[in-house]
Amino acid sequence: MAKLVYDETGRLLFTKEMKQEYTILMPQMLPIHFGMFRKMLELEGYKVDQLNNQGRAVVDEGLKYVHNDTCVPALLVIGQFLDAIKTQGYDPHKVALLITQTGGGCRASNYIHLLRKALKKAGMDYIPVISVSFGLEKNPGFSLTIPLVRRLIYAMMYGDLIMNVANQVRPYENHSGDTDAMVEKWCTELVDRFTHGKGMSRRQMRSGFREICDDFKTIPYTPCEKVKVGVVGEIYIKFSALGNNNLERFLLSEGAEPVVPGLTDFIIFKIYNRVADVDIYGGSKLKKFVCREFMAYVQACQHDMIDALKESGRFDAPGDFDQLHRLVSGYLGDGCKMGEGWLLTAEMLELIHSGTNNIVCAQPFGCLPNHIVGKGMVRALKDHYPNSNIVAIDYDPSATEINQENRIKLMLANAKGMAKRAASEQAEPEAVAV
Repeated sequence: MAKLVYDETGRLLFTKEMKQEYTILMPQMLPIHFGMFRKMLELEGYKVDQLNNQGRAVVDEGLKYVHNDTCVPALLVIGQFLDAIKTQGYDPHKVALLITQTGGGCRASNYIHLLRKALKKAGMDYIPVISVSFGLEKNPGFSLTIPLVRRLIYAMMYGDLIMNVANQVRPYENHSGDTDAMVEKWCTELVDRFTHGKGMSRRQMRSGFREICDDFKTIPYTPCEKVKVGVVGEIYIKFSALGNNNLERFLLSEGAEPVVPGLTDFIIFKIYNRVADVDIYGGSKLKKFVCREFMAYVQACQHDMIDALKESGRFDAPGDFDQLHRLVSGYLGDGCKMGEGWLLTAEMLELIHSGTNNIVCAQPFGCLPNHIVGKGMVRALKDHYPNSNIVAIDYDPSATEINQENRIKLMLANAKGMAKRAASEQAEPEAVAV
């Protein structure tokens, strides 16, 4: 058994010996993306399992070890970890937990400390917790190398593209399940390519983007009018089926087309904040330069993805990060960056400008940053865009799913009514002067 090693602050470290012996558990948020992230980590020599346990047991486990006033995503992620350790057959002395940490004033920085506190309360503080961050915490057995970061960026791009095209096909497919089968096919194909060292250069990625678009275009579908519904919000609640009670599946069951902005803009936003910090508060010009270069590289990859969607002749392409930044000008400034910050408002604006006026803003109950940049901005957006149809939905273990769904149904009914009135106005003959 690997020897437990602590740093000078008393933090349990993930050692090189643990890398050989331990299984790293990852929480679930984006199944397509995280499946590929897992493979990238395995190619670096780590043993990794992706958690998929859901249901009330996860919520109850989180409530047992995390105060119910704490951020809901933290409660769910910690609940998923502890439920898996207790019920999925893992040896608790042979697992480590992987979690993100950004250094900001919100969830991604505080989760890791809440998780360690929960492990101690559960009598499992011998389980190491690995921070996925740039230098906030260091572990001898885990590091984000430049090649690994580059590969994770490619995996994120593939994930965003597949999620994008799948959402544009699934509501219209002639045979239920065709889109999901194509998603599974490409996830398997990409993992196989990664295993053989392929698909991990920009040239190969651009080629892969075109292949994916071409393949999804072959799925038989019937074009018809459906209500498009954008989904924005706190990153975990926005993406995680566990966090939002299977929101996308519910929208599909109601005859709507979900439009979900990808993960890439959020990552660029987090890098850009480091640049903005130097501009606003001062700081290292070298740090600013490095962050700008890193951001430019991710943006170049994003443009590759957008170009592939535009060239497909079938799929709508999202705007890029610079467009989002321009759209939010006059609403919020760069200093508004807690949680999803100005990006959340920008995503709503981008959806409205692209013709998706109906939006669900999914937020954890009591999440102050998202109540400001999400629910707090709805009135301003409706003043400037009267046809926007936005509903903010709070997600909390005590909130009933039926109440959430009823509010979304009301939004959908309003959307259909607005579409019917618009069609009627267009059909009315113009008055003829006599």
